[in-house]
Amino acid sequence: MSETNSVLIGKKPVMNYVLACITFFHGGAKEVNIKARGKAISRAIDVVEVVRRRFLPDVKVAKVNIGTDQISAKEKGSNGPTNVSTIEITLAR
Repeated sequence: MSETNSVLIGKKPVMNYVLACITFFHGGAKEVNIKARGKAISRAIDVVEVVRRRFLPDVKVAKVNIGTDQISAKEKGSNGPTNVSTIEITLAR
């Protein structure tokens, strides 16, 4: 699987990301990565559930990776480094 089959979750509505996933699958992709960090993790889970339950019932969750990224003080504006949770969900047909 290439990195081009990745959907990065942000602040847009859930259906925007659902459409991106469906577009990848209809384009012939066998797997799609959904990546999020911080507050967007719950939105990423919502995207996965909508894709699986409403639009593509043959899609399964192949893998879930969780982790922590350290953000430096320059990026965050704080005194020291900050930890941010991350999730990567792989959907497969």
